Amino acid sequence: MPFCPSILSKYMESTKKLSEKILKSAEKIWNYHRLNHELKKSDLIITLCSLDDSIAEYTAELYKKGFAPKIIFSGGSAHQNDLLNTGWDKPEAEIFADIAKKNGVPDEAIEVENKAQNTGDNIVYSNKIIQEKDLPHENILLVQKPYMERRTYATFAKQWPGKKVNFIVTSPPCTFEEYLSKQDDPEKIINIMVGDLQRIKIYPEKGFQIFQEIPNDVWDEYEFLVSEGFKNHLIES
Repeated sequence: MPFCPSILSKYMESTKKLSEKILKSAEKIWNYHRLNHELKKSDLIITLCSLDDSIAEYTAELYKKGFAPKIIFSGGSAHQNDLLNTGWDKPEAEIFADIAKKNGVPDEAIEVENKAQNTGDNIVYSNKIIQEKDLPHENILLVQKPYMERRTYATFAKQWPGKKVNFIVTSPPCTFEEYLSKQDDPEKIINIMVGDLQRIKIYPEKGFQIFQEIPNDVWDEYEFLVSEGFKNHLIES
């Protein structure tokens, strides 16, 4: 997809240490992680908070466009010594809520869940708020980083308690190049994408996620990137 010269320049500068082969492999995995769900008006937005606070701005945009009347920001202070460490002095959900308010979302539209340590916790604690507040939730819009859409869907589809809920997963609409052009450390992003792909493969047998087929050509790129040293977000399977 074509993009403007300024983004191309930033992308080339941010990725200058990475080979063309590494970038092409990472882009294939990026494309697999994205689900490209069609946005629809929903009862509720649940935003899974993380080190990428631009997702809070995107959530505010969705709210102001009328995609849902209520937001739950879910995320604690889970990651202190790994690639997902934010370095913030407050829980992720509180940081995201502050950003949303600065971007025009009223206090009464926001619920803050600041205990979650992982995606399973996002489900448990967000559901608890829904039950306590009696929030409509037949249709939920899940907001996440672009490269964690698929794992978010697979986890919520497996672990959401009670009656069936319709989930749409979304993230800021951008290309791989556009996203990396804004990153201080593209290698960290690639490491996280590789680790999340490993989790998509092994978590169904652990009961954490529903099964998601991984095409052979995508897994080939995973193995190539691991061989190139992108192992910092892998777990022992």
